[in-house]
Amino acid sequence: MEVTMATFVMAFGLSTSIYTMVRGFKTLDVARNITLSSQVLQSEMERLRLMDWADIASLTGTSTVDLSSVFSDDAALAARFTLNRTVSDVAGKVGEMKEIILQVTWTAVDGRSLSRQFRTYYAKDGLYDYYYTLARS
Repeated sequence: MEVTMATFVMAFGLSTSIYTMVRGFKTLDVARNITLSSQVLQSEMERLRLMDWADIASLTGTSTVDLSSVFSDDAALAARFTLNRTVSDVAGKVGEMKEIILQVTWTAVDGRSLSRQFRTYYAKDGLYDYYYTLARS
């Protein structure tokens, strides 16, 4: 009887620790992917920031960004993430200001679809010029 109880307690302890390890690995995967997705978003945001107004003005609607340039060393990693860019005119400031939304999505190891999003505004003559000249008129 004592051996049976000890076996039961040991089996319960092992199964609980295995479950805890699996949950921990899933959490680590989510944390790693959140970090990677933030780096993808930051990289694309910096690339857009360095573009001039003519290039930004030519971007319209929603498009998928090719991540092979971001993950040049690891094509499998690039295939795990999808980056969508939405560019639209700001109401009342058509031709002067654009709203840019970047959203990266991926599938976690447990099959959940996760996403992160950055949003910014791009002014035709720069943000400071917009505030000091256009906003006053």
